[in-house]
Amino acid sequence: MSAPPSLKPPAAAAFLAAPRVTAAPRAAVPGATTQPPRRLRCSAAAGAGAGDYVEMSAPLDWAARSVEALEQATDLDTFCMMALSPLDGRYFRFVKDLMPFFSEFGLIRYRVLVEVKWLLKLSQIPEVTEVPPFSEEAQLFLDAVIQDFSIDDAKEVKQIEKITNHDVKAVEYYLKQKCRSNPEVEKVLEFFHFGCTSEDINNLSYGLALKEAVNTVMLPVMCDVCIAIRTLATENAHVPLLSRTHGQPASPTTLGKEMANFVARLYDIGKSFSEVKILGKFSGAVGNYNADVVAYPEIDWPKMTEEFVRSLGLQFNPYVTQIEPHDYIAKLFNLFVQFNIVLTDFDRDMWAYISEGYFKQIPKAGEVGSSTMPHKINPINFENSEGNFSVSNGLLHTLSMKLPISRLQRDLTDSTVLRNLGVGLGHSLLAYKATIQGIQKLQVNRIRLDEDLDQTWEVLAEAVQTVMRRYGIPEPYEKLKEMTRGQAVTKESIRRFIESLDLPDDVRSSLLELTPHTYIGEAEKLARDIVNVVDLESGFKIE
Repeated sequence: MSAPPSLKPPAAAAFLAAPRVTAAPRAAVPGATTQPPRRLRCSAAAGAGAGDYVEMSAPLDWAARSVEALEQATDLDTFCMMALSPLDGRYFRFVKDLMPFFSEFGLIRYRVLVEVKWLLKLSQIPEVTEVPPFSEEAQLFLDAVIQDFSIDDAKEVKQIEKITNHDVKAVEYYLKQKCRSNPEVEKVLEFFHFGCTSEDINNLSYGLALKEAVNTVMLPVMCDVCIAIRTLATENAHVPLLSRTHGQPASPTTLGKEMANFVARLYDIGKSFSEVKILGKFSGAVGNYNADVVAYPEIDWPKMTEEFVRSLGLQFNPYVTQIEPHDYIAKLFNLFVQFNIVLTDFDRDMWAYISEGYFKQIPKAGEVGSSTMPHKINPINFENSEGNFSVSNGLLHTLSMKLPISRLQRDLTDSTVLRNLGVGLGHSLLAYKATIQGIQKLQVNRIRLDEDLDQTWEVLAEAVQTVMRRYGIPEPYEKLKEMTRGQAVTKESIRRFIESLDLPDDVRSSLLELTPHTYIGEAEKLARDIVNVVDLESGFKIE
């Protein structure tokens, strides 16, 4: 095949003569899956019997391999030092698992995947006689183009893009050059990108990136946060805690029950991720299959492209313009924003509990809390988490508001915005991990909890006036208000008041036995029951 038209002969010759760098061996990476590679099934090779399939590998470790390659780069420290975004620099080690999906490498790889899969799909359509079914050897060759795609391959695409100044066209040209070595594929090179607009490739690439990144990186960590808080709930279900409403002492609860409240809220949002449908379109320049119908009028293109989109694990959107309208991204990111808001509430409550002394923080050897006050152990993890939620929610909200809007059949404003998907999620991931770190440092301080309860006997006023109502004592609320509001209430004074009431002996005895530590209602039971209310073992997932 001759060089693509936009590649002038000298440039093309120089590029094609450049040595290829082979991908690094698929070594184990800490934190990467240890499961065996998945096997995908593709259509039967030409001449195979009905129901026969050629197995094609789809290793789960491609993302881990790309991160490993980055970590082994000799200039990584310099890169991190000069990174414009703190996610790529200071916080690299916390968010690196997202990089394979939302980096330039990740986007290029997904584009390669979509282009190759589309060529394979064309070979399965009987009416497209120009692309006959591929042999097993050719199918495995094409599968390897996807599975073995490396950072060095992505660099080759970027070299072509320097000439084309078009990122998707550069992928097409890369594949045409890459696949010349296979005789079968070489005959149908012009069917790469057949009938496609760039957005057909891009929207599926972003959809796949979102689905895989959210399912494999984001949601598991979000579930870990919920499990960490649930553990706080069950382990401290019995620990009484002075409530505060409007910042003032209120009816006691338990530390575990307050943690359980957050778990229930987060779990309810986490379940909603399964309702999000990651959508894709593949219908050409303005969503009507114009070019496809002219080339092959006998083919049912809506049916064929729906089969293709669904084969990638995405849902099909038949009503689109040049772009998939991104409404599902808005829905998805709004769920992240909601989840993050609840965790911001949690972070602030934990900050307050630490400030009150209800939690001690386990010191870490060598760590400094203040550059001038040696005694300090600051709640930095919860503060970092809150700060990153603020940044993340700002970006995710902006993306949710912007992406569904595009002039007429398409403008380009979504293109640059979409490249920030990983930034918004990256700050969320950083915040989740900071919250978990903060929880791991906590140690309940029962002494301080008991001190506050011992000093607030007035919280029993609610219980006493409620019992007085039951037994017909007039003006119970008003009598307790006169006794307690703005007054110093002690164990002795509340007992004297109870003893003066015209109540049955057993009821009076029960009230006299009540203390701020035991006036917790069903809090302990509610905290313990949280394990039966939320199913975190099944995790959260986008189907």
